[in-house]
Amino acid sequence: MGKVTSKIFDLEGNVTGRIRLPKVFRVPLRPDVIKRAVVALQSHRLQPQGRDVMAGKRTTAESWGVGLGIARVPRLKQVRTAAFAPSTVGGRRTHPPVTGKKIYKKIP
Repeated sequence: MGKVTSKIFDLEGNVTGRIRLPKVFRVPLRPDVIKRAVVALQSHRLQPQGRDVMAGKRTTAESWGVGLGIARVPRLKQVRTAAFAPSTVGGRRTHPPVTGKKIYKKIP
């Protein structure tokens, strides 16, 4: 590998000279290392997120059991609409985000 040089431009865009660059510019690029560093720096901006443990559970819904020809999801009293279960409107999330998740990545 020879000397690494770069052009020097003036304000009009004309080449005014050349400059020798340090040896670090001779090292080949490693996209995997660059990506790891970028992901680590981007993770420092993230904040832990979580959900209320009682979200979707503050209801009087109860299951009617079996033998009625309908799904066994919990239903609200007097309204007969499903609630509380993850697949229903107003129900809880199936796998909500947890605050204990490690989102801060480090560069080893």
